[in-house]
Amino acid sequence: MSNWDRNKKILLDLVKEPGNDRCADCGAPDPDWASCSLGIFVCLDCSGPHRSLPAASRIKSIRLDFWDDELVEFMKANGNANARAFYERSVPSFYYRPQQWDSAYVLPFLQSKQRAYQGILWKKGKDKGQFQKRKFVLSDVDFTLKYFNKEDTKGPKAVIFIKTLNAIFQPEKIGHPHGLQITFLEEGRTRNLFVYHESGQEIVNWFNAIRATRLAYLKTAFPTASDSELIPWITRNYTKEGYMEKTGPMQREAFRKRWFVLDSQERKLLYFKTQLDAVELGAVFIGPEDMGYSVTERQPRGTRGNKWKFGMMVETPERQFIFMCEQEREQKEWLEAIGHVISKPMLPQDYATEANLRRKR
Repeated sequence: MSNWDRNKKILLDLVKEPGNDRCADCGAPDPDWASCSLGIFVCLDCSGPHRSLPAASRIKSIRLDFWDDELVEFMKANGNANARAFYERSVPSFYYRPQQWDSAYVLPFLQSKQRAYQGILWKKGKDKGQFQKRKFVLSDVDFTLKYFNKEDTKGPKAVIFIKTLNAIFQPEKIGHPHGLQITFLEEGRTRNLFVYHESGQEIVNWFNAIRATRLAYLKTAFPTASDSELIPWITRNYTKEGYMEKTGPMQREAFRKRWFVLDSQERKLLYFKTQLDAVELGAVFIGPEDMGYSVTERQPRGTRGNKWKFGMMVETPERQFIFMCEQEREQKEWLEAIGHVISKPMLPQDYATEANLRRKR
């Protein structure tokens, strides 16, 4: 066996080890690249930002490039777990770890450690489609996010409490590479703010500042909880989003196309008229199977207006909901995602969520 083949085999064995089998940066499975200056294995998407770092991270393919014995020994001595323990030992607990589905535009900037923050963001109007500049002020004193229609105005246009606030990168939905969706509850209904900034670094500063303020709030609300217990509740990504057709409670009403969002952590299936609507039209609580909830394939009969052919039924103790998907693949994905929520036991806070939705009807 040649030196090339021997070292390649060693690297291919190393990348299968626990910790190395996922990208050190975003967690994507089966990384094919490595930083031979840091001793970590990364995926193709994350290899690009490494090359552009000020102190360049030397990137090589573990399959195509030549590796000498010294570099292979360095990789054996380090690896993802050891590198993470060393380089991330001072990273604050609110810091968001990039995921493989995050925008490639923001991955290079996710090293920000901002907390309380203020500045100008482009915000989509509630009833109109255009984005306008608005001043935003985030406070970890009263745990609020305020925005102002004009920079010099005295009073805020809106005061949003951190208690129910969430933030998600949404570049494709918003149509801008640095797009951020901010959600919160207002009079029991989910409200959306869609914002962006021309700078990827600035929008990530905002995201991490929101996470820092959320963590500070959660520590105040739950003083005995550890950081590891609170971190999953700082911000959350939605499990699935997309258009489906929906009929009314009698299942004889015409089907209407709606944008659906599955918030697994809150056990809610929200629906909007379009994907950029400011206020939800309604929400379905998704409880566990032992409380009378289920999801199954279902083709409706005697209904009007449905153009899509792949149906499913979500059954709750109060009623049956019929939804239609455009493609069979989407139907399967919704069935799996909703079924996963139904399979989870209720947490104490879920009962409050269910009660709030009942009062809203």
